[in-house]
Amino acid sequence: MSTATEQSPAAGTRPRAGMRADRDTHFAVEQFYYEEADLLDAGRYADWLDLLADDLDYWMPTRTNRLRRQQAQSVAARGEAAFFDESKESLAWRIRRFDSGMAWSEDPPSRTRHLVTNVRVRHADPAEHPGFTEDDLLATSAFLVYRNRLEREENVFAGTRTDILRRAGESFRIARRTILLDQNILLAKNISTFF
Repeated sequence: MSTATEQSPAAGTRPRAGMRADRDTHFAVEQFYYEEADLLDAGRYADWLDLLADDLDYWMPTRTNRLRRQQAQSVAARGEAAFFDESKESLAWRIRRFDSGMAWSEDPPSRTRHLVTNVRVRHADPAEHPGFTEDDLLATSAFLVYRNRLEREENVFAGTRTDILRRAGESFRIARRTILLDQNILLAKNISTFF
């Protein structure tokens, strides 16, 4: 039943906030992620930077083991400990450091393989993500990153990413990325790869 005070969309349109993206958009997002993985695995970090929005927020909070009733506290909040809390500018600085030869943890460079799966794409909801519109996309994915360095250093990172993607012509730009590792204790000597 409708009342006079309810807001209704204009004739022929419907609100898209939170709705699943159509299959063409979903396919385009998957292809975007595969291209991103290829760039990272090939060490083409300057090209990868082009996939990031200028106002990027790139965040990987830490985790702790908690009892079942305390699971809401197992992921660090904003302002608490994080493996990454970066902007596009700070990521560009890291990449310039790799190229300078001064990043000893990446000389010789690591070999990586980024696997991306379980991609789900919805239209962003401005009520949940202020500053974004229904034209922006909320994409979640699972990832597995294998890293090998020198002869015997091997690391496997598994987790999930939640991105807000902004359309950029025929492609997208990553405006927000939250990375949540399944591990809470990293066994790697360093974390010098991107997710």
